[in-house]
Amino acid sequence: MTTQTKTTTATVQNYQLGANKMPSPTSPISAATPLVSAPVFSADDELPCQVQDPDLWFAESPAALQKAKELCAQCPVRVECLVSAIDRREPWGVWGGEIFEQGVVIAQKRGRGRPRKDAPVRDQPGRAA
Repeated sequence: MTTQTKTTTATVQNYQLGANKMPSPTSPISAATPLVSAPVFSADDELPCQVQDPDLWFAESPAALQKAKELCAQCPVRVECLVSAIDRREPWGVWGGEIFEQGVVIAQKRGRGRPRKDAPVRDQPGRAA
């Protein structure tokens, strides 16, 4: 019998809170058991990722990624999308209103290049501001 990882809402919340690693298996299930229930939305619903420019969800610009996250916020399938992305181990992009980079959920993406020298130091453990 093949076992798969069942991602639960609690697992997703822990992942969002900065565990920064893929969730560990919570309970083995058979291959016949669906991992995610069918999303509850009608065929008439216009999902943001289907009506907006698809490149927005895979942009390099932090501002564009923030816009994609905002568009996802009211999506009726946001949670299912996030759970599915975690299960598939998506390497990058905005999925379920979260930014994935190298398979890890991050709060926000830094812009390209080095930070300005006069930029304020963010709250970092072990560093005085």
